[in-house]
Amino acid sequence: MSQPFDAAQDLRDAPRTGDRQRPKDAATLILTRVRKRAPEVLMGRRAPGHVFMAAKWVFPGGRVERADHSAAFATDLADADAIRLHREMTPRRARALALAAVRETFEETGLLLAEPAPPASVAGPWREFRAAGALPDLAALRYIARAITPPGRSRRFDARFFMADASALLHPEPTAGSGELDEIAWLPLADARSLDLPAITRFVLGEVSDRLTHPQRPVPFVRMIRGRHVVEHQD
Repeated sequence: MSQPFDAAQDLRDAPRTGDRQRPKDAATLILTRVRKRAPEVLMGRRAPGHVFMAAKWVFPGGRVERADHSAAFATDLADADAIRLHREMTPRRARALALAAVRETFEETGLLLAEPAPPASVAGPWREFRAAGALPDLAALRYIARAITPPGRSRRFDARFFMADASALLHPEPTAGSGELDEIAWLPLADARSLDLPAITRFVLGEVSDRLTHPQRPVPFVRMIRGRHVVEHQD
């Protein structure tokens, strides 16, 4: 069963600074696979020098870039996931979030959630992805959670979490990536919660565990309302 969101831990992860920032769109990808009949999840540890979530274990992900709104793709979002996202935003913005999750995962781990394609020369953040001879496989993604960083933190994101099976990867093992994550590993899902995790990562791990057996669960939305953390579920 997924765990209640740990609001006290969330505050310890990212103390309030008093800054007034609008949350930026961000996307995260949780990759799963089964080894020896046990589910595993891909995670990475953020380097100790980071201002935000230093030395914490997280899923690959990051902020949406302008190029994500027009990047090419091999397959589009599955209908059920597109419908859920379109209740919150335009189709173009929804696709940009999905593309950002795939791109950030490649940048941080070297893994391509993609289909083979002729190498192409493009400018900007998609340059290395396209040069590798691949186009994003958005149909492999499942939209599973949303969370907005509370006000007053040093960084604020409106993050969507996507999940995909490792069978959709062009190759199964991560590389060093960009260096943002100083360690990357496939971890038994049962062991991952013992790591030093941000509160939202721990919460989403529980969601991942439940979705492996109940994939049609409503999507949880974590945010702060009138000074209190609230978890709502959206069909």
